[in-house]
Amino acid sequence: MEENSSNNTRDSRESRDSRPPRDHRGGGQNRGRGGQQRRPQSNKEWRLIEKMLMQGAEEQKKTRRWGLFFKFSMLAYFFIALMVFRPSFWTGDSPASTKPHAALVEVKGIIMAGYEANADSIVAGLREAFEAENSKAVVLRINSPGGSPVQSGMVYREIMRLKGDYPNKKIYAAITDVGASGAYYIASAADEIYADPSSIVGSIGVISDGFGFTGALEKLGIERRVYTSGDNKAMLDPFSPLNPEQKEFFESMLTNVHEQFISAVKEGRGERIKDDKVVFSGLMWSGEQAIEFGLIDGLKSPGEVARDIVGLEEVVDYTPRANPFQSFADRLGVSMATTLARITGLEGVQLR
Repeated sequence: MEENSSNNTRDSRESRDSRPPRDHRGGGQNRGRGGQQRRPQSNKEWRLIEKMLMQGAEEQKKTRRWGLFFKFSMLAYFFIALMVFRPSFWTGDSPASTKPHAALVEVKGIIMAGYEANADSIVAGLREAFEAENSKAVVLRINSPGGSPVQSGMVYREIMRLKGDYPNKKIYAAITDVGASGAYYIASAADEIYADPSSIVGSIGVISDGFGFTGALEKLGIERRVYTSGDNKAMLDPFSPLNPEQKEFFESMLTNVHEQFISAVKEGRGERIKDDKVVFSGLMWSGEQAIEFGLIDGLKSPGEVARDIVGLEEVVDYTPRANPFQSFADRLGVSMATTLARITGLEGVQLR
């Protein structure tokens, strides 16, 4: 009996010694067999855990709400500041002036419907500039390679009309980097034209360009199928062979537009422009060279024109400024359409 008792005591001691060590780290008392976390055993523990999780989620929501609130507050503050200090940013209105000033209207970029330099926008600015009571003259600041003959012609004719309605207000064209083709078309309506010695001036010509894909289609084994109800409806189709008669007809149309361009320049510049075929051949010159051909009247910047020719230091910009968000959307759409037109060769006639 004593021996059995001794054996039982030894077995019990060995059993205790063989148990895994107790985990004294955080939450160690909740660990079960195999070192796994003990699951809550009572509803009270479950409710406590649920409450803690809900509180954590609620704190995260509050943090996000406050973050959004501060972001929107800063955005609202920015827009309110623009409305207060730059109202023209939203409306496109030109700042009014009660002092005698030179009215500035800008022609910038490609002249084309849907672009910044479109006829409607330029004409609106010109009308406001001429109608302004305290504007003593109009300065047309030009930096454009040209564009649509239709848009350029519309602006040209409006300038001629306004000159007749306001004979006491002169309009001066001041070319900066480029005043070529359709941009020069517009400039020629001004009473006087000025440019920088290094400005690009002239390019009195008409162009329409595209691509021909017939050879590529043959190599790829692609057959072109086009159906029309008129013999010339598919004229200049880039996927069809060039028709000599259609080519001759289109060139005659370009010649007619070119003649309109030349007539407008001669009317605007009068005897000042040199009556030489080279002037109307599509060539362009520097501002310094352009004086020789009578394309411009002198070498001055827009600021110098206002100060030295008009005789006023104050210049007020009457160029309509579009809503920036609408402008971005419009330009995106126009850019996509223009890219597609260039790819297909259907971009149309341009003065450039």
